Amino acid sequence: MNKTIRRASVFCLLLVLALLVRVTWVQAYQGQALADDKNNRRNLIGQYENPLGNIIVGGEPITGSTKTGGRDFQYKRTYTDGPLYAPITGYSSQAYGSSMLEGVYKDVLNGSDNRLKSIMDTLTNKRASPGNVLTTIDKDVQKAGYDALQGKQGSAVAIDPSTGEILAIVNNPSFDPGTITGATDEEAWKKLNADEGKAMENVALRKPQAPGSTFKLVTLAAAIENGLVTNIDTPTGIPGNYTIPGTTTKLRSEVDDSMCDNVSPRTALRLSCNNVFAEFAHKLGQDKMRAMAEKLGFNVVQKLPVEARPASKYPTKKMSVDQVAQTGIGQFDVQATPLQMAMVTAAIENGGKLVSPHEVSEVTDSNGNVLESFKNPKSQQVMSEKTASMVQDAMRTVATEGGGKNVQIPGVEAGAKTGTAQRGVNNSLPPLAWYTTYGKMGGKQIVVTVVIENSDTDRSEIGGGKLAAPVAQKMMQAWLKR
Repeated sequence: MNKTIRRASVFCLLLVLALLVRVTWVQAYQGQALADDKNNRRNLIGQYENPLGNIIVGGEPITGSTKTGGRDFQYKRTYTDGPLYAPITGYSSQAYGSSMLEGVYKDVLNGSDNRLKSIMDTLTNKRASPGNVLTTIDKDVQKAGYDALQGKQGSAVAIDPSTGEILAIVNNPSFDPGTITGATDEEAWKKLNADEGKAMENVALRKPQAPGSTFKLVTLAAAIENGLVTNIDTPTGIPGNYTIPGTTTKLRSEVDDSMCDNVSPRTALRLSCNNVFAEFAHKLGQDKMRAMAEKLGFNVVQKLPVEARPASKYPTKKMSVDQVAQTGIGQFDVQATPLQMAMVTAAIENGGKLVSPHEVSEVTDSNGNVLESFKNPKSQQVMSEKTASMVQDAMRTVATEGGGKNVQIPGVEAGAKTGTAQRGVNNSLPPLAWYTTYGKMGGKQIVVTVVIENSDTDRSEIGGGKLAAPVAQKMMQAWLKR
């Protein structure tokens, strides 16, 4: 063999060896990464080659699967009462991915979660039977809120304060996730994303807005915790004709200044006197106000396990004295979701103990074996029992004598706080109408928070007690009086 042929043979051998090394590397080391790559269409096809597991409400599935008749995607997701439960389920789409519980538990629901696999499934790399997600949602409370919000643009959240179980998450407008589950639902997707996607906007969990006077519950709790208020029936000495500290601007309330002159904290909460709570915040200062807000969940992304993001906000950047005063009435840069204000009210009703809110009770495999359990959630004493009792007492006055009277149900002990929050440049948009309330009867309890963003009501008539309270009352009644 001449020298040229020998060199060519060695070179070819080296190429073959390099190819074998590369193939071994790709198959042995990169194979799993390539298999798991989000752009691997075989994974997407695998998700829909069998029926999916289900999301459960009250022991009954609110999701299902149906055959498509196609080659690649043999099944697609279906929904029972899709618009009613969309804020909980989200969607599972062959073309547009997944959201909410469908997204968080995608692998459990399509059978690819390793916790579902038997030894034989692991050895054969076979997709396991899908698991199920059991929610804490109460179908009666959910339906009551959904029906009561028709004709209004808004949202509501209901929580059992003693357990942290979320009983309802309601949005209106809502959407039918069943219209976008297929691979060719482009027109439906475009329609849902029109008008900045308001139909799919989860206001309850993911749209922090100015909470207005409902935030006065946080301010009052901070004032009591820090010794600024020792008795809710003692006059505060704060004048009704009040100027925002550091400015020459008068701060008005919904009622005449004379009615808020030197009033007690109880009366201030009942009449929603801005002067009192602005001065409380001013005297407490930013650090103490923020500390109370953060104990109650502000500035923290809540995991339900769906993430409620962005987090509700109490400002962390240094504020001027006038800005701190404005936070005391739920304005300036304070922002909260209905979930967040429900957490505030839940801690107050539950003796100052905040139980982590959650919308899932268990995640199981196809045989009912528990993979995850949320039945023993974390809890934290965020304010003293005495503070919680004093704020509850003041809230009862709002519900019986103040603007919160629309929540009254015979035989139910209730407390409430209304709120109206300005929006837009120079208050150009209709104000937000807020209402947060607790109710208890016969060993059962519930907290409901409602925000109305728009309605057919004349602007002068917009208020939490008029627009939002009736929604809360229907949801409370569904839980306590059945």
